[in-house]
Amino acid sequence: MKIHEYQAKNILKKYGLPVPNGIVTEKPEDAAAIWDKLAQNVVVVKAQIHAGGRGKGGGVKLAKSKEETIEHAKAILGMNLKTHQTGPEGQLVKTILIEEGNLIEKEYYVGITLDRRISKPVFMVSTEGGMDIEEVAAKTPEKIVKEIIEPGLGLQNWQAIRLAFALGFEGDMVKQCVKILHGLWKVYDGEDCSLIEVNPLIATKDQKVIPLDCKINFDDNASYRHPDQAELRDIAEEDPLEVEASKFNLNYVRLDGEVGCMVNGAGLAMGTMDIIKYAGSEPANFLDVGGGANVETVTNGFKIILSDPNVKGIFVNIFGGIVRCDRIANGIIEAAKNVEITVPLVVRLAGTNAEEARDILVKSGLKLEVATGLKDGAEKIVAAIRK
Repeated sequence: MKIHEYQAKNILKKYGLPVPNGIVTEKPEDAAAIWDKLAQNVVVVKAQIHAGGRGKGGGVKLAKSKEETIEHAKAILGMNLKTHQTGPEGQLVKTILIEEGNLIEKEYYVGITLDRRISKPVFMVSTEGGMDIEEVAAKTPEKIVKEIIEPGLGLQNWQAIRLAFALGFEGDMVKQCVKILHGLWKVYDGEDCSLIEVNPLIATKDQKVIPLDCKINFDDNASYRHPDQAELRDIAEEDPLEVEASKFNLNYVRLDGEVGCMVNGAGLAMGTMDIIKYAGSEPANFLDVGGGANVETVTNGFKIILSDPNVKGIFVNIFGGIVRCDRIANGIIEAAKNVEITVPLVVRLAGTNAEEARDILVKSGLKLEVATGLKDGAEKIVAAIRK
């Protein structure tokens, strides 16, 4: 689950980390009072959306007067902000953060995430703060310094010091940086995060080290341990189809392709998307209906897939293990009666009673094709779309 910058900073503050004072509003008429309350010569007006690159898109503005603060608040609130992470459709800005400005001497990057290759958290820092870390990794990977964290031990002091030195800090600023790094680890570990990014971490002209921006993603698998995190969710920032799918416990992620996928099991779903690409098309979604594919889950899966206007065909690829294939086939037939399927449909069932299931589907009278294998199914749905 993603949260807004201001929410992430509130969490940092709870863990004792220094963050700029700021006030959130959804009303441009509040800007004047916020300027007065912050009592600064410079403030920053920042759009609050779940995407990076806000500054490049015009969603972050400096204001050196009350009048400028009001002007920027009016311009940003209600704008359709487009960044490299929102896609061409952009995201409507409903909330802004107005916070005190800082005299920045240098910007840095700090991040913590899980390295899935070794199943351990990794701490990353770079002197190239303020830039997209993906761009730094692609062009100058040597400027990213990493420390692998042993989960049972946590961030060690020698690791924090090494990272602080890698950023070029000296004297008291090393101590400040080390304290911030330890604090970020406590947040990552204590809140069960999947990602923390501070970009930029800044050094000010008066030699203070401050997290100026912060992005936090929570691990949904640990949400039962943090019931308070549910209050931080902003459904308006999420894809409507993904929100709808979550109501039925369907694991759905919308993509940019044309082949709608309905699969059981995350691994099989990934393999299905890969083979669709090999067959010459692109998957429109990741959709894992889980181990118990039944009439209800398949019906809701069809509805969600067909709600995407880019879908030109549907590939159902289900392995019947615990649930027999013949029962799954009957479930697909019943679901197809409940939903008007207006695009080509290819079904591949494998596992227990697969032959019986294929006979059931062939004799159903439904307008569909039955595939004999994974490759055959992918080729058939791509061919049907091309027709």
